[in-house]
Amino acid sequence: MTHLAGEYPVRWLCRVFDCPRAGLYRTPTVADDEEKLRAAVERVAGAWATYGYRRVTAMLCRDGWAINGKRVRRVMRALGLTAEPAPRRVRTTDSNHMFPRYPNLVGDLTVTRPDQVWVADITYIRVRAEFVYPAVLMDVFTRVIRGWELGRSLDQGRTLAALGRAVRRSRPGIHHSDQGVQYAAAAYVGRLTAVGAAISMAAVGAPEENGYAERLMRTIKEEEVALTEYQDYADARRQLGRFLDAVYNRKRIHSALGYLTPAEYEQQWRADRRGASAIQ
Repeated sequence: MTHLAGEYPVRWLCRVFDCPRAGLYRTPTVADDEEKLRAAVERVAGAWATYGYRRVTAMLCRDGWAINGKRVRRVMRALGLTAEPAPRRVRTTDSNHMFPRYPNLVGDLTVTRPDQVWVADITYIRVRAEFVYPAVLMDVFTRVIRGWELGRSLDQGRTLAALGRAVRRSRPGIHHSDQGVQYAAAAYVGRLTAVGAAISMAAVGAPEENGYAERLMRTIKEEEVALTEYQDYADARRQLGRFLDAVYNRKRIHSALGYLTPAEYEQQWRADRRGASAIQ
């Protein structure tokens, strides 16, 4: 088409040939390169089924591709790569209890460091004919999973075990959750008080006030549970643990963390702090 550009207006030619104008001024994409890109996109999207084009682009760039999001989005659309979130079916929050309630301490709080705020929640996993329940605690600043536990019931044993695992490594300034009985019960509150954590709770019927935990549980459902057929309780525990400890913390990138993994982000933050202290 370029030999006609001197005889006809470029804008008119682009309209006739259904060609973007920018294509006249760049080197055409090699077919082999396009096939390699499609294969790379399929590989990333296959490993991370709920990633949108931005995170797929970030993962490709980490692998050495020099590519922009528009091209990745076009390839993903051509391949039909879209995510379908799984619906919630089991109610896991029982806020109809007589234990004390606590105010929301994090509504307008700016989180600026690790372990300033932890969020906690519990959800469900279907394993053949039964449901099992993972309880998880996450550090808001780094998105690192601090502790988790899996059990066959919704009693406070699961949440207490997850908290016990978490506080062996670090301590939260504020612990935030919903008003479910598992988090309001005396034993759980007593453990938080013992480690010096302030207690914060979302209002009843306001899941958006525990949004970080809600999004975490949605991620677990979409990126692990919905893609895995657990054989039994032991298999669910093993595979969930692998996802939380090895994948979520150390391999899954977050747009809110500058497309780093939680472990990378926390390591970088602490290294920067040590460097700043050394200068002072």
